[in-house]
This record gives sequence, structure tokens and C-alpha cells, in this order.
Amino acid sequence: MEADHAVDLTDGELDPVGHPVADRVVTGAMTLLPALGLVWAVGSAWGGPLHWQDGVVFAIMYLLTGVGVTVGFHRLLTHRSFTTYPLARGVLAALGSAAAEGPVIEWVAQHRMHHAYSDQEGDPHSPHIGHGAGWRGALRGLVHAHLGWVFGMDGVASERRYAPDLLEDPVLRFVDRTFVVWVLAGLALPFGLGFALTGSVVGGLTGLLWGGVVRIFCLHHATFSINSLCHFFGSKSYDTADESRNLAWLAFPTLGEAWHNNHHAFPTSARHGFGRWQPDPSAAVIWALERGGLAWDVVRISPERRTARAIT
Repeated sequence: MEADHAVDLTDGELDPVGHPVADRVVTGAMTLLPALGLVWAVGSAWGGPLHWQDGVVFAIMYLLTGVGVTVGFHRLLTHRSFTTYPLARGVLAALGSAAAEGPVIEWVAQHRMHHAYSDQEGDPHSPHIGHGAGWRGALRGLVHAHLGWVFGMDGVASERRYAPDLLEDPVLRFVDRTFVVWVLAGLALPFGLGFALTGSVVGGLTGLLWGGVVRIFCLHHATFSINSLCHFFGSKSYDTADESRNLAWLAFPTLGEAWHNNHHAFPTSARHGFGRWQPDPSAAVIWALERGGLAWDVVRISPERRTARAIT
């Protein structure tokens, strides 16, 4: 029997979507256009070399916006894994906004709601709740957790309930209100980089294609895979009340976020990958910020705490 996956809009958990039709149109465009861009980019490169400039622009933009999501949106703003200056906080929030995954305060509220109800009724994107049994139910759950939840929401996590601290931050309110500006900046920058590296408008346009459109597609699906694959496949190092998993092969594309069972065991930890065999590029960025005096109060989990929680 399938469970009712809805959450009551009247209980303060969710805020209604202001313009549902417009929201779905924009969401659909942000999902479909990068996919079409990827097809076009691959088709253009077929039979000919991919210019190194395009690869450089893609890598720069993926790392900048990826760090904005993992270090900024997630570890700093959602879980308060470290503290930094208002300007640095604003820069990280702007970089995360350029990833085109939604305004910063909404993103944080949704993710905090996920942790509050992880793989239970009320989790916005669990692959396990309300999708039926057997392989068909598993497939429906994975599709829902990966992308379907974005289109099927009756409301979004209440910002006043789940992100009141961000609503009180003038820097983050400004970045949140100007979300579209940062998305456009995330498209203008790869055009500028492509133009600078090649000296031609054509180089700017291919930079925009790879560092803008294709980068958005790849980073979106890396992030979505945490919601879907990392709650379904992989290993558990720690006993948690949900189905979070560590998925080693996904660690680098997600900049360390795929050590997801570790994260759910210790949500406030600045490091998700524990030990040398669990690479965590985002933790390396936080370490560099700390060394440079731009981060402090970095949350670290002692080996004793990890050992006490580990599955034996």
C-alpha cells in the first residue's frame, strides 16, 4: 500500500508555491534546456576535438559553483559547520546561486526539512516513502528523489520555520532576492572566460555552452544524485535512522558530498569524508579558508565519537 507523501500546508511545515504554473514552467526550462545544451555540445564535438579552452572554462565554473553549493549552501548555511565573515558568506551564497538550484534561503529550508524527516513522511525527496513495493516502486522512488519531487511539490519548506536565521541576515536576504542576477552572472562569466582564452566571440559562445549550460546540467544531476542514489546504493558506516549511504565513485563529482551516511551521522561536521580513503574536496576548501583566516569555529568530529557511532 502506498503512503500519502503529502505534508499538511496548514501545520507550518510548508509554504504554498506562489505561482504554481509559472514555477513549473521555469523548473521545466531549467531542467530541459541544460539537457538540450549537453546534446548540442556533444554533437558539436563529435568527430572533432574538444577545445582545451572549453574544458578549462567548464572546470573553473563547475568548481566555483559546486563549492558555492557544497561549502556555501550546505556546510556553512544549512549546517553551520564553520563561521566566516559576512562578505565571504555572501560570495559563497552568490556562487551557489549561480548553480541555478534555487534561491539560497529556499534551498537551505528544503534541506533542513529533509534532515528533519529523512526517509520518513515529510521528507521532500525520499526514494523510499509512498512509491510502492518491488522494482517498479524502487524505480518510481528513485525518479521522484532525483528530479520528480521538484515538479510534484504542493509547497516548499517554510523559510520561517526552517531558516529563520537566514531571514535575519541582510547579506543572505539580498543574495536570495537577486537570485536571477547570479544565475545570469554564472552564464556571463564563462562567456567572458571563453572570449579571453580564445580572443573570439565564437570562443565565448562555446565557453558559455560548456561552462554555462553543460555545467548547470552536470552539477544539477550531481546534486540530485545525493538525494536519489545516496539514499539507495552504497555502504553504511554509521547506524542512522534513515537509508543514507556512502557512494565512493560519486565523491569527486559531488566534491565530497557523496559520503552521505557519514554526513547524516554527523550533520554539522565540516568534513564528510573521514580518513585518507574518503576524499573530500569541499573539506579541503574549508581547511584552506581556515588557514587563510577566513573560517573559524570549524566543527570536527573526534575519532572517539566516530568509533562510538560506527557499525561494528
